[in-house]
Amino acid sequence: MKNIFDKTVTDEVIERINRLEPTTKPNWGKMSVDQMLAHCSVTYELDFEDKHPKPKGVKKWMLKTFVKNIVVSEKPYKKNGRTALRISNCER
Repeated sequence: MKNIFDKTVTDEVIERINRLEPTTKPNWGKMSVDQMLAHCSVTYELDFEDKHPKPKGVKKWMLKTFVKNIVVSEKPYKKNGRTALRISNCER
């Protein structure tokens, strides 16, 4: 698995982001470029901004019990899987 803290990997990711255009088609999944960039930035918003409240109580327990191992494991994500962004858009 690539390590984002390795300079060569970081440079590769930055280069890929810089090549994106509004018409870029996804390699896998269904998100548009703007949706994908918003989805990727949510992690940073959670850590560095007060934009999203931290889960508490039962919600926190459920996330730790059922979601954490899926999200942080080394197993690759399935194509077209649900994301927090897609789930929150469905609830609106």
